[in-house]
Amino acid sequence: MRKRTFIFCTLLLLSLAAMAAGRAKYVFYFIGDGMGVNHVNAAETYLAAIEGRIGISELCFSSFPYSAFVNTHSATNGVTDSAAAGTALACGHKTANGTVGMLADLTTRVSNIAEWAREAGAAVGIATSVSIDHATPAAFYAHGPYRKKTYDIGQQLVNSGNDFYGGSDFVSPDNPKAGGPDLYQQAEEKGYVIAHGHEDYQKKAQNADKMILLQTEEANRKYRYAVPYAIDRKKGDMTLADITRAAIHFLTKRQKEKDGFFIMAEGGKIDWACHANDLCFIKEVIDMDNAVKVAYEFYRQHPDETLIVVTADHETGGLVLGNKDYELHLDIAGHQRMSIENLGKELKAMHEGGGKELTWEKVRQLLAENFGFWKGVNLTDEQNSRLRKAFDNIAEGRGESIESLYQKDDELAVTVRQIQAECAGVGWQTLSHSNGYVPCFAVGVGAEQFCGRIDNTEICRKIAAAAGWTPQ
Repeated sequence: MRKRTFIFCTLLLLSLAAMAAGRAKYVFYFIGDGMGVNHVNAAETYLAAIEGRIGISELCFSSFPYSAFVNTHSATNGVTDSAAAGTALACGHKTANGTVGMLADLTTRVSNIAEWAREAGAAVGIATSVSIDHATPAAFYAHGPYRKKTYDIGQQLVNSGNDFYGGSDFVSPDNPKAGGPDLYQQAEEKGYVIAHGHEDYQKKAQNADKMILLQTEEANRKYRYAVPYAIDRKKGDMTLADITRAAIHFLTKRQKEKDGFFIMAEGGKIDWACHANDLCFIKEVIDMDNAVKVAYEFYRQHPDETLIVVTADHETGGLVLGNKDYELHLDIAGHQRMSIENLGKELKAMHEGGGKELTWEKVRQLLAENFGFWKGVNLTDEQNSRLRKAFDNIAEGRGESIESLYQKDDELAVTVRQIQAECAGVGWQTLSHSNGYVPCFAVGVGAEQFCGRIDNTEICRKIAAAAGWTPQ
């Protein structure tokens, strides 16, 4: 009882302080999925390395005036999953791994900051670079004991009443009841206008009261579960910066009826790359920073009314920067032109049709052009031998594959990413999450609350205090 009284008094004092200093009318909450402290350091070190120097080149968000270290454990595990971490960040409560918007008893629902903002009259937007029913975005509108019930989560999205959603698509749009309306139809019945791609959004936004922005139908036919990695992106592919820009535009348009806005934007594919131990995660961190820059430009126009908070749900990969010889060469990542996932697809395509296209000469050319091997990235005799052995194994149909959370890589693709990491001086502890600290950066109204060491459950409550919203 004393603890609850203390928490209530603390929140009350924070709210009074925020009111005295002016409140955050416009709130941006960025979540880099899987982005630990070392991931940010890697991106900044990489940017300096490709300039030919040792040191760092600051990202936009890491230059914010206030920062903190964040604890991420869940209620049931020393290492959290994205559902439990998303719930902590959205609702201010620890829960069991795999659970969204509920306590660890898997029964008690808890409200989230998007609901607090909506109750206070603000417009609400939820954005991500992966599917809009994935664990992190789901924590901001859904409640359920099992994150993989994506159709149920999608139905909660449709019925949420939030103003804007943006992401690749729904994972499970089809109604399990024979003949029942799918999630697209259900969304339209609830007043949502669905746009496919940024051009389609521009045509439809003016006459829409609520919006769901998905990637183009052509992109969805290729892969509906996420937008392409930044490193694999082609002209016309949607980006998190595009979605963030659209969210600002759409929610600003709602100002006649709403009191400010709340936008949660997730850089979801940082996590996906790190589950695969793929150095392309660096480009994903930079890609999210580009989305933060969009928000920062808005902040510069409304500095006395805006708060931007950038954090992460957990660390992925157990990333280590540097080897036993005190060497780190992240410029190696600058030679990479495709994700390890796409490398696997290229190798598979070569293998099809009897494997006539899968020759060592063509594979060497592919690796030289897309990873810089033998052309900017020098390999040892031992590394060359491992590559050739892995090639022979997959060419003969006896290679061993490794499966991570979001992809399955053949032996040659795995060997490529291992050798690339060795050359760069990068180490990976796991293909999953770790309990490493994650960072938190803040600028704007109420940003001074985000300093020192904090728990992930505190972040949404500090944001609410700055905005004058009441946790339910």
